[in-house]
Amino acid sequence: MNRVNIDAGASFDWGRTSQDYAAYRDIYPPAFYEKILELGLCTRGQRVLDLGTGTGVLPRNLYAHGARFTGADIAENQIIQARRLAGEAGMDIDFTVGPAEDLCFPDESFDVVTACQCFFYFDPAKVLPNIHRMLRPGGKLAILYMAWLPEEDPIAGESEALVLRHNPQWSGGGEVRHPIAIPKEADSLFDVEASLCFDLSVPFTRESWNGRIKACRGIGASLPDAEIAAFEREHRALLERIAPERFDILHYAAMTVLRSKK
Repeated sequence: MNRVNIDAGASFDWGRTSQDYAAYRDIYPPAFYEKILELGLCTRGQRVLDLGTGTGVLPRNLYAHGARFTGADIAENQIIQARRLAGEAGMDIDFTVGPAEDLCFPDESFDVVTACQCFFYFDPAKVLPNIHRMLRPGGKLAILYMAWLPEEDPIAGESEALVLRHNPQWSGGGEVRHPIAIPKEADSLFDVEASLCFDLSVPFTRESWNGRIKACRGIGASLPDAEIAAFEREHRALLERIAPERFDILHYAAMTVLRSKK
């Protein structure tokens, strides 16, 4: 995959980091999921399509609340991990491989569509009409995001600086709090029902933070294996110097809920 507005158009493939993603990217704290539920999403009786599902993090963590989930992702290796993790947990979740723009579920199949940490990868001119088509009347699209704050959290800032030294094209750094930008293509299809930002403190160990950073787009999904290994050696040494064994990283979350106009 490549996008002209991401990493200067350089290619990346989440499938290359699927094993690390499965081990280290299930990091959203309980408060993140509680807010989703407070918004009336992913609850009992709802059919939910999770776009860019990756290893199925969102469906697996909300499964106990009774929604019927389908997860879709463009990377086959991510779906392999999602099926494995859901199966090991005894969860009945449907997963499919394919780009969000081209999914062909029948019209009005879902009450809710979620897009967590992925909406900015999609082509809004194609994906928004397809989501609208698949949603039932009054159905909701929830765009969800969480990121560390490098200017406020020193460990996050040092790790991010190291990512940029190994991959200067990576455009995922420098995050500050901001609401999710809704593309103009949504105007005729959806109304904004809710938009919010809030802070989260996310716990890590040196091992889990190293894994989480290695599994980011700028390292595991894009660099050659030798460069990934070099980054990991330096990052582990960095964490030995600057971080205790256990620590929290300051993040912010942003959520926007759109309601279908049909």
